[in-house]
Amino acid sequence: MSQVSICPTCGSKSRIKETDGTTSYQVIQDDEVFKKVSQLKKAMEKFKAKAETLEKDLEALKTNS
Repeated sequence: MSQVSICPTCGSKSRIKETDGTTSYQVIQDDEVFKKVSQLKKAMEKFKAKAETLEKDLEALKTNS
């Protein structure tokens, strides 16, 4: 993940990149944020589905024992 901070010049949320002791700020666009949030939601849904199937498998193993 990128480092995010508030730009001292314009006050917007920006990605920070440090090279040779110089800090540069790149503004984060709203569409970038929405894309990242969408990716995170999809990843969480996959994780949630996997966790639910593992819980069902575990419960089945417990009842069979």
